[in-house]
Amino acid sequence: MTEAAQRGVARLVADAERGTDLVVTRRHQPVAAVVGIRRLQELEEAAADLRDLALVLARSVTETGERVPLDDVLSAFGHTRESLAALPEDE
Repeated sequence: MTEAAQRGVARLVADAERGTDLVVTRRHQPVAAVVGIRRLQELEEAAADLRDLALVLARSVTETGERVPLDDVLSAFGHTRESLAALPEDE
């Protein structure tokens, strides 16, 4: 934290904008990171892609070929197509 305090917020932000990531430590333990918005967006997109990949892999491993009609699924949860249509929409 001492080095980050010495550099100042303006310099930390400028470095992050140029693509330099900084890990902030306290007592030699990582506590935060300063990254540019582009890098943050890349990390968020990568996380979303990994979640999608995990879902695809889980489905491929558990695929049995069996298909269940939508009405059966709705019924298992106590709904019908009509009861869903009657639900108020979120604003």
